[in-house]
Amino acid sequence: MHLLRTLHDMRGWQHLEKGAGRSIGFVPTMGYLHEGHLTLCQRARAENDRVVASIFVNPLQFGPSEDLSRYPRDEAGDLLRLEAVGVDAVFLPLPEQMYPPGFSTTVEVADLTDTLCGGNRPGHFRGVTTVVSTLFHLVGPDRAYFGLKDYQQWLVIRRMVRDLAMEVEIIGVPTVREPDGLAMSSRNAYLSPQARKAARVLSRALSEARALFEAGERSPLALRNQLLEVLGREPMADAEYAEVVDAETLTPPASGRPFLLALAVRIQGTRLIDNMVLEPSS
Repeated sequence: MHLLRTLHDMRGWQHLEKGAGRSIGFVPTMGYLHEGHLTLCQRARAENDRVVASIFVNPLQFGPSEDLSRYPRDEAGDLLRLEAVGVDAVFLPLPEQMYPPGFSTTVEVADLTDTLCGGNRPGHFRGVTTVVSTLFHLVGPDRAYFGLKDYQQWLVIRRMVRDLAMEVEIIGVPTVREPDGLAMSSRNAYLSPQARKAARVLSRALSEARALFEAGERSPLALRNQLLEVLGREPMADAEYAEVVDAETLTPPASGRPFLLALAVRIQGTRLIDNMVLEPSS
């Protein structure tokens, strides 16, 4: 497995592989990897000649009061996990390489970033799209893989690629969950045992709203109220948002179109997100 720590190294590796006619699958991460990340790598391994993962805690997507400095890191453990699932190269740039002195160019997607996490974390998605755009230029992937736990992020990156005519296929991979339903996340490491137990309320709220939907309820307000009612049963849960929106546009849902149930909840200060798409035929 190649460790590529400079932009020059990453470009050189990419040019050799593309010059040989080999396809590249790419999994961008911020490290502290769990089974969800490894599932993305395994999917990329099955569909491409070469697989690249990046590990970069992107300062541009963290707000001034967020957890950049304490975001969990484990480079040695991450490299072992990536090698075990057949990753061919890992890109590990430093912030000063990605954002050199005088850096002043950003990439921003409008509309899709105005709501949900975009409404609660100003500038977050601008940071995401800027770094992902740069990574795409450096890695040159044919396909890039993103977990659908970060559903809004997947939509935003897909829109960026479409609008800027980038030659990369964006593939969304279903959320990987713990046995009790909690969506896997690097931030789960922040949770105390008590908070970890309380965090199950996110998947429980989604499941109960889905049951209501499957019983015939199609009112977005009724489904949202169900989400809030379940979250309200957990004293440790502080809902940042609980929304029911169109699964493609993130606007109020229209009859006959897929619904997205989207949650952001703080458990003892740790921000967790989860979601579920409901098809009108279900």
